Formats: sequence, structure tokens, C-alpha cells
Amino acid sequence: MNEGNAGRGQTADLPEGDAIRILLEQHARIRELFTDVKSARGEHKQQAFDELRALLAVHETAEEMVLRPVARDTAGAEEANARNHEEEQANEVLLKLEKMTIDSRDFDRTFLEFEQAVLAHAAREENEEFPAVRAGRNEAQLKRMGTMLRAAEKVAPTHPHPGAAGKPAAQWTVGPFASLVDRTRDAINSASSR
Repeated sequence: MNEGNAGRGQTADLPEGDAIRILLEQHARIRELFTDVKSARGEHKQQAFDELRALLAVHETAEEMVLRPVARDTAGAEEANARNHEEEQANEVLLKLEKMTIDSRDFDRTFLEFEQAVLAHAAREENEEFPAVRAGRNEAQLKRMGTMLRAAEKVAPTHPHPGAAGKPAAQWTVGPFASLVDRTRDAINSASSR
């Protein structure tokens, strides 16, 4: 079983729409995409990286907007701040990766370091932050958070924006505008590559 399927196994006992289930499913997909990028070449590698980049940008933004305020209450400010700081650092590396040639050795080396950092971050969320949030909120609250995560995903940027990373208030302010710009840019790039 690959890491993505293993991560999905953690969600089996969580209700559909539960915030932690949604985040664990996204973590599983992120792990799958890391594997895909590392094993691919050329256009497929670029497509896999683009999907990973967009998923990470949306996922981290939604976490900062919905999960972190609750985690601050349930896991403590130190925990929430540490995860936000890690996401800010990851966005900076992701921005560098976007500017590199996808089949270069520099990209591959930086990408491996980036993968290690992101997976360590996800493990800390899964082992420290998520259990505290689950323990501090009831099922109805976790489902409401799941609904909010899905809504935040729709307004989240699809590219890294280090200036807003790690700052939930900035995500709510800048996120929708950055999302519009990013999604327009993505549509134009997609149309021009046909």
C-alpha cells in the first residue's frame, strides 16, 4: 500500500464532511503527488508538480483560515504558530521551485528537501494538532469546520503567496483576490498550452 492509501485508511472511522477527515484525505493526495512528481519526467512531471503546487496552496490556506483559529484554542498558540511558521517557510520554497526548470538537478534536489519538510509538517499536524482539535470540538462543530474548509478552498489562491502565509487574517483579506488572479492566470496558461 502506498503512503497515500495508508493516509486514507486513517479516515475510515471519521464521518463524511468532518474537517479532520478532509485534511487527512488531502494529506494522502499530497503524498501521492510527491511520489508522482519524483517518478515523472517532462510534461507529466510539470503537470504533477502544478497539481501538487495548487493543492498545497489551497490546502494550507484553508488550514490557516479554518483550522488554525480552532487549534489556537484547543492545542495552544505555540502549536498553531509553529504550524503557521512552517507553512510560511514552505510557501517560500514552493515559490522558488515554481521558477526552476522542472527537469533540472537543482529542482530535484530542492524538491526532495521540500518534500521532507512538508511531510514532517503534515506528521506534526496529524500527531499533535489534529488530535487536539478533535478532542476540543464535537462532531457537529467538526462538520461545520469541514463545510468552512470546502468554502475556503474555493477562495484560496492556487500559487504560493508568502506574504499572506501563516497569517489567517491576511488569508481572509488577500485570499479571495489572490485566488481570482491565480485562477485567471491558470486558465490563460492552460488555454495557451493547447
